[in-house]
Amino acid sequence: MPHRLRVLLHGYGLAGRVFHAPLIGATNELELAAIVTSDPDRASAAAAEHPDAIVLPDADTAFARSDEFDLAVVATANVAHVPLVRAALDHGLHVVVDKPMAPDAETARSLFEHARSSGRQLHVFQNRRWDSDFLTLQSLLAEGRLGHVHRVESRFERWRPTPSGGWREHSDPVAMGGLLYDLGSHLVDQLILALGPVASVYAEVGSVRNPAAADDDVFEALTHVSGLVSHAWASVLAADPTPRFRVLGDQRSWVVDGLDGQEEALRAGRRPGDPTWGAEPASRASTLWPEGDLLPLVAGCWERYYPAVAASILRGATPPVEPSGVVEVLRVLDAARTSATTGTVVQLDPATRVGSSSTTTRVPGT
Repeated sequence: MPHRLRVLLHGYGLAGRVFHAPLIGATNELELAAIVTSDPDRASAAAAEHPDAIVLPDADTAFARSDEFDLAVVATANVAHVPLVRAALDHGLHVVVDKPMAPDAETARSLFEHARSSGRQLHVFQNRRWDSDFLTLQSLLAEGRLGHVHRVESRFERWRPTPSGGWREHSDPVAMGGLLYDLGSHLVDQLILALGPVASVYAEVGSVRNPAAADDDVFEALTHVSGLVSHAWASVLAADPTPRFRVLGDQRSWVVDGLDGQEEALRAGRRPGDPTWGAEPASRASTLWPEGDLLPLVAGCWERYYPAVAASILRGATPPVEPSGVVEVLRVLDAARTSATTGTVVQLDPATRVGSSSTTTRVPGT
């Protein structure tokens, strides 16, 4: 096994260019060796921004040279995730795939089984486990500062009244567009990590801007096996967003507004290693009630994901995102889709739960 893993990055749109390439570049044990994109403008940008990487026009060309790489990163449109993951594993590569990795839990299970039978590792990119606000929430829960928590409210709300027209707006379930499987993957992943596995789901999923397009307004009510309740919202039509987190306990409540700043920083060209990377401005301090005390947020650290992937591949360390956790998130999203269609509460069968390791593993660095 090499000391550095040679990375083949599929896709150079928002995910590949803004998120994955900079985080790969910030990881000592990874080398961005090649970028795959069929778009001429993106290919030119990739060549200019990563002169040490070769730029390849398509997956077939890349996999024909698979012996030159160790790790494939799939950062394409969602519809290409499953075939590219399978092809990369078949060519002997370890894989990182963006969320959602698959359109349903059963397909995700089959991909992880394919990885095991191939003798390779399959990792899913759940970067928002390392958001400043979520890390702060985990710390508060671990310390018991809120007392007995009885409800967690979590929101990703934005103001984008005009549809982009891209693949994320596509209503075909195979395309995995829409907010339920996009931001919903993050919301559910965080809530399972914080509160444990889910017993039942009620959801409302709709398209407000264009009824024929993918969902753009989502609500989920989750009852966890522990008895705790969480509510999650995702919307692109929130001109006046409500708190990112509102957590109610019998001693205190905790509230934080706004979104973690790492995405904005990456879009602006900032990189991990900058002196203030991951730190939130003082204006985004959270609040503990009823005292009204301001609580600074823990610094966000998306850059911890890829070193953990490298450690898992090179040294057998615990993966940053357990496969069982990925499947559990998709089980909840599958149930949410069913609930929204039928208007009923959907009970999750405990006999099909993958395991509890993903719900108790602490996020690295907390």
